[in-house]
Amino acid sequence: MLELNNIRIHRGGRTILSLDQLRLATDQITVILGHNGSGKSTLMKLLARQLTPDEGRVELNARALSAYSQRELAREVAFLPQQLPAVAGMSVRELVLQGRYPWRGLLARWSHEDHRCAEVAMRQTDVLQYADQMTDLLSGGERQRAWVAMLLAQQSPLLLLDEPTSALDLSHQYELMSMLYRLNRETGRGVVVILHDINLAMRYADRILALKEGVPAFDGEPTQMLCEQTLSSLYNINIRLCVHPERDLPVAVVA
Repeated sequence: MLELNNIRIHRGGRTILSLDQLRLATDQITVILGHNGSGKSTLMKLLARQLTPDEGRVELNARALSAYSQRELAREVAFLPQQLPAVAGMSVRELVLQGRYPWRGLLARWSHEDHRCAEVAMRQTDVLQYADQMTDLLSGGERQRAWVAMLLAQQSPLLLLDEPTSALDLSHQYELMSMLYRLNRETGRGVVVILHDINLAMRYADRILALKEGVPAFDGEPTQMLCEQTLSSLYNINIRLCVHPERDLPVAVVA
């Protein structure tokens, strides 16, 4: 369980994130929604300990996040930032093995267990066939799956992903979220992910947390968010719900 209490983050004389109390289960898919500047990435960086709150406390499993060593935290939480580091000259296998650093000594060589975990992760994300190819030569969707494989090789029970679909075309967005959904169901690993697409969130989330101007505007199950007034207020635009031709959940469209 991730728990945040009395969180305040200030920038430029204003509060950009304000959370009185928030609990996030670490065994389900939680999607964070909101317009640009709503505080989504600030919250994600806070959860990943890339940012320290000006006020308040963040706890993981009833222990202060600040009390974890870097290696301890990496064994509990795997974080994929929005801006990915350059990986020129690195094969997919080499990239995925980077996720094993929390489990090995500083100067130790890769063990049989490291290679086994990397291979399992590549198989789970369907990139094993690209293991010896250069990561920067893959398509956007393939490269994103390779990065997710690195997170899986880390064997952390909680995955944090900051807008992993932002640079992907529509088919790859659904492909990536379908993969994360399947991994959650099959392995029990929790996923906290920032998305912009309402319909993508509705389809795959167990819980949706929507932020507006740094405070929660909605927190609940996707079906509870199926309200034109709620959605329109969140994004300050007229949103309508239309019947989907094949699914029970309606589709949100801009009117």
